[in-house]
Amino acid sequence: MIVGQFIEWARRAPAKERVEATGALARAYLYSDLSPDERGVAKAAILTLLDDPSPLVRRALADVFAASPSAPGIVVCALANDRPEIAAPVLALSPLFVDADLVDAVATGNSLVQSAIASRAALPRSVAAAIAEAGSAEACLVLLNNRDADLAPISLDRIIERCGHLGDIREPLARRDDLSAAARQALVAKIGDSLAGYAVGQEWLDVDNALRIARDACEKMKVVLTAPTPAAEIRPLIHHLRKSGQLTAGLILRALLSGNMALFEAALAELADIPVARVSGLIHGGNLSAVRALFDRARLPRSTYPAFKEAIEAMHEGGFVSKPGAAVQLKRRMIVRALTRCQNGEFGDLTPFTTLLDRFATEAGRDEARLFRDELASSDARSRRQRVAA
Repeated sequence: MIVGQFIEWARRAPAKERVEATGALARAYLYSDLSPDERGVAKAAILTLLDDPSPLVRRALADVFAASPSAPGIVVCALANDRPEIAAPVLALSPLFVDADLVDAVATGNSLVQSAIASRAALPRSVAAAIAEAGSAEACLVLLNNRDADLAPISLDRIIERCGHLGDIREPLARRDDLSAAARQALVAKIGDSLAGYAVGQEWLDVDNALRIARDACEKMKVVLTAPTPAAEIRPLIHHLRKSGQLTAGLILRALLSGNMALFEAALAELADIPVARVSGLIHGGNLSAVRALFDRARLPRSTYPAFKEAIEAMHEGGFVSKPGAAVQLKRRMIVRALTRCQNGEFGDLTPFTTLLDRFATEAGRDEARLFRDELASSDARSRRQRVAA
């Protein structure tokens, strides 16, 4: 009788009054000291409200029941399948859902629904993986900013693959401490692609020059980023670069000319399919015929060998190896030596590779100029502070 009266009243009452009555009824169900019969009557009345024509009424139910473990499961389930703005608070907060429910909701819901799920506290790894695989860019951004989400490395890789071209996505990714070296390299590649596309779109550069500049910048970042990489991660990183087509002769030469021997030796070990320790012994042993055999086994272009040979000899003579974890940059004297020998005609036509060495020499010169400028500015600042202190 009471339920019937409530239904009859709800048919005639304005939407605003129904919203207020719905919120009061839902709170009474959760927090009032009701007898079993009274609770049953209240639940029956609440079920009728799931069919109310006003979404505001159903949203009032969602707001009250969203975070409660005592909410009626049948009502919560119905609300989760309602309009996105009604389902969102329930999916974001309700403790009544199991992982499979949330994974299904990610697969069938829109961006608002996916973002709500991505914001959940203690988000399980399986649900995070579903968002990384099928979620919108907005949902992936919410997921990355959810410090309570359990994100597997493979999920981070998938987000980079799907959404790494978006600056808003790259920013929280770059801040993460748990990003693998391979993932950081993939992120750098996405940045390079985006910058090249922007430069072409603004008509600052033609396509070929934009791609070349972006490629050079990305290779520079690869060498820099691998410098502090733990030894255990270097070989998997090199394997990733090889599979993705990024392990080029230019990148390997850049690593050598920058003093990043860990990257250089790991790259040769990957290409030649021999242990890194064996490669290191050959490189530092001083036997150039053994180095040439290693080079051939790695199947690098033969035209590049003179530059590698001269750079290795310069390294032996000048000690141009960077310490593990130290900042790395191109060593101009190594480049000049390799460039001079390659230009003297002893090795045939090496024009394509001497062009690359020319670019390396220019980059190294500019890096040295920037370093000198920064040191000069730092010295001037110290002098000013000393004068003020005196």
